Amino acid sequence: QVQLVESGGGLVQAGDSLRLSCAASVRTDVMGWFRQAPGKEREFVAAIAWTGGSTSYADSVKGRFTISRDNAKNTVYLQMNNLKPEDTAVYYCAAALVVVARVPKYDYWGQGTQVTVSS
Repeated sequence: QVQLVESGGGLVQAGDSLRLSCAASVRTDVMGWFRQAPGKEREFVAAIAWTGGSTSYADSVKGRFTISRDNAKNTVYLQMNNLKPEDTAVYYCAAALVVVARVPKYDYWGQGTQVTVSS
């Protein structure tokens, strides 16, 4: 069982920055961030591999968001810069213990943290 604890959400203005944190109880294979806006489906934001540190991003956040990890703390961060109103959503941290055909199997999810960006 993997426990994930998120923090760092809040209310900011367009153009501001926020950093989300996700502390995992154990090291996993891949950690990801997802988000879900009201009335929309959950969507992928970014992911990072614990080993090697390779990253991937959704096109909508490339150049603005950066995912990183602290191996010693089993913690993953999502640095969000130049936030836009369309970034408003509940952000979820997710952990994958296995990767199948290069697709992480996200079996564990955090409780979510609200990010609200006002225009």
